[in-house]
Amino acid sequence: MLRLLLTPRWLGWLALAVLVALACVWLGQWQWSKYEVRAARADRVEAHYEADPAPATEVLEDDPVALEDEWTRVSTTGRYAGEDQVLVRNRPLDGTYGYEVLVPLRLADGSHLLVDRGWVPNSPKGADVAPVVPPAPEDEVTVTGWVRLGESSLGRDLPAGQVASINLPEVEDEIGSSLLGGYVSLQSETPEAPRPEPLEVPDTSTGSHLPYAIQWWLVVPAVFVFWFVALRREARTGELGAPPEKKVRIWDEEDG
Repeated sequence: MLRLLLTPRWLGWLALAVLVALACVWLGQWQWSKYEVRAARADRVEAHYEADPAPATEVLEDDPVALEDEWTRVSTTGRYAGEDQVLVRNRPLDGTYGYEVLVPLRLADGSHLLVDRGWVPNSPKGADVAPVVPPAPEDEVTVTGWVRLGESSLGRDLPAGQVASINLPEVEDEIGSSLLGGYVSLQSETPEAPRPEPLEVPDTSTGSHLPYAIQWWLVVPAVFVFWFVALRREARTGELGAPPEKKVRIWDEEDG
């Protein structure tokens, strides 16, 4: 087996097995990293979603909100700046695309907190026509909801009053005012008023990333087992360099 292993052909097969194993290790690590992100998000949701609300200004400041504070349940009082409403385009709810409705809330200290009041479907006349949106209350309201991080820009040019994602600098450009460093996904308003449909409850599943990672890592020993079995089988078929046995036909023997 050792002599056979040192031949160029089997050294090449060994090198290929090592490359396959390294690729499987990398793919397993990639799936594991995605699992860790999903698991950490699920932990944040479960830790904060049903907790007693904290004052919004204790969590949200001018600087971007910290990742560990995402999904913190908060409450605050203010007045909506309904004239500065912004629609987020192409947002799904139960498999249907529409708009999420963003309205800044003026707080007592003069700062503006962006509130996602919910979802409305596209207009029956098409996505290029503004949908019908329940207006935000004009009187003072107490808002309770969950802190969310701003989203990345998608770099799309949309009509005035619309954005492609909840990117806080782009929303600031639309409304002409500075916003706190995160936004609130609305749970409830007091006093109650007509509002867009509430958003879906966040998904806390971790998906299939963990089993996929384990599967990729299990391929690593399987590759070397397969390589070893093939090497051993060839070594048992005959000595290295021995010519294959030539079969003699019966009529050749009779002719001789």
